[in-house]
Amino acid sequence: MQKIRNSIDNINSYLLILVAFFLPLTVFGGNLFAVLIFLLWIIKADFKSDFHRLKNNKLIIAVFLYLLLYVIALLWTADMESGLYTLRKQLKFLFIPIFMLFVKREHVKYYILAFLASMSLSEIWSYGIFFELLPLYGGATLVDPIPLMSHITYNPFLAIAIYFLSYYVLFDHSISKLKKFTYGFFIITMSINMFITGGRAGQVMYFAMLVVLIFQYFPKNAFKASLISLLVLVITSSTFYLNSKIFSDRVDSAVTELSDYKNHTHSSTGLRISSAINSWSIIKENPVIGVGTGDYKNEFIKASIKNNLKLENTLVIHNPHNMYVLILVQFGFVGLLTMLYMFYAQIKIARHSNEKFVRKIGVALPLLYLLIMLSDSYLMAHMTGLLFIFISSFVYKDYEADKQYRLKTTR
Repeated sequence: MQKIRNSIDNINSYLLILVAFFLPLTVFGGNLFAVLIFLLWIIKADFKSDFHRLKNNKLIIAVFLYLLLYVIALLWTADMESGLYTLRKQLKFLFIPIFMLFVKREHVKYYILAFLASMSLSEIWSYGIFFELLPLYGGATLVDPIPLMSHITYNPFLAIAIYFLSYYVLFDHSISKLKKFTYGFFIITMSINMFITGGRAGQVMYFAMLVVLIFQYFPKNAFKASLISLLVLVITSSTFYLNSKIFSDRVDSAVTELSDYKNHTHSSTGLRISSAINSWSIIKENPVIGVGTGDYKNEFIKASIKNNLKLENTLVIHNPHNMYVLILVQFGFVGLLTMLYMFYAQIKIARHSNEKFVRKIGVALPLLYLLIMLSDSYLMAHMTGLLFIFISSFVYKDYEADKQYRLKTTR
């Protein structure tokens, strides 16, 4: 039986490489291999041992508290059907502990390389459409050439890929000059690709990622890091603004919509502001524990009538495009603190790690997600949520504690 369990451990680690590769390309592919990992975990049936391997991991504790919140808040939801649907969407967070059981330290580089290879293919495909060398596919257009995702999802994926590449170039001194040159090439091409598409949240994430990298490169000189960050932001933002029509148009429209919000209530920015206003009126009446897991839609419709801000956009009715607002409406400040504790646990694990990889990436991931969640519910969205889950599973695992436990139980 132990040989079978060891075989499953190895198989699932290789399946995680396939999850990494297919996640940016197809929802079905990523889900398929994730489900296979889950089924093999059930077959392995070593639950007591698995519990002891993970019970002291602060992130796992935080994840279960976060999921428990969705379950408990069903007690005061009026729309049980919607509540169960919302809960099911967040059950994907159970894959953090499941993936964490099977990730192997020696395979981490393969997880990342598989993800980067997939993003490189996506980028090349995007350029092919942009230059009219390849036919339109999926939702891609010549103006927004993204064949496999929406720009809301694609650009955050791209920003994460650029961060990984930058990490290897700046901090991994073991890689060859040829690899550094190759990674540097893709950093440049992916950065350009970021600004021939229309995902503003991902573009903001990109600029924030640059700042994070600079502060990580100069960890003991905040003043120098601040000056260089300012200089880099000015140069990159002005360069892309002057040379990318879609980026400059999106920036100009955002400025117009913000400055004249009342006449642009149904624009992309206006919808977010209007939904925030409606949502805030709900939060004020239910500040502590919210309205329940499934009641966002019904309460939002009531608030929009009350505030004379009737929004017919179905996406806004189901999702305020702000993760903090969504959590506050459903679960109040108790829910917000519970979600933030998950990010706090990630940063704490990273800050106390002896591994440079964990200290860098383990801080960057939560910071970047905390930022982009201001513009959409990225933990609720399937692909960006699964990306967060996948990276968390191999970054925040305590490999040494897991090794010691295995040695102890095999004696």
